[in-house]
Amino acid sequence: MNLEKVNNMSRILILGLIGPLAVAGCVQSPAQFETTPVQLETAKGIVTCQLYTKERVIWDRSIDRPRSMTVQEADEICLAEGLRIKEEG
Repeated sequence: MNLEKVNNMSRILILGLIGPLAVAGCVQSPAQFETTPVQLETAKGIVTCQLYTKERVIWDRSIDRPRSMTVQEADEICLAEGLRIKEEG
């Protein structure tokens, strides 16, 4: 193997390692957008929701729920609350 090929392979390897790290530093975490959790009264009990900014309602989820409720049910309640708040402006 000649020296030029080794140098090119080294550059490719370095870019392959550094590139994803640089992009990862730009990715925003949902934690940056968290609001104060809200509690919602439902027929099955209180659901505690972690809501995010109005533009990020897709992340809204439950962080506590009654035992009689599935995670999916609780998450749907929280998403609906996030959408309600978003539509109210």
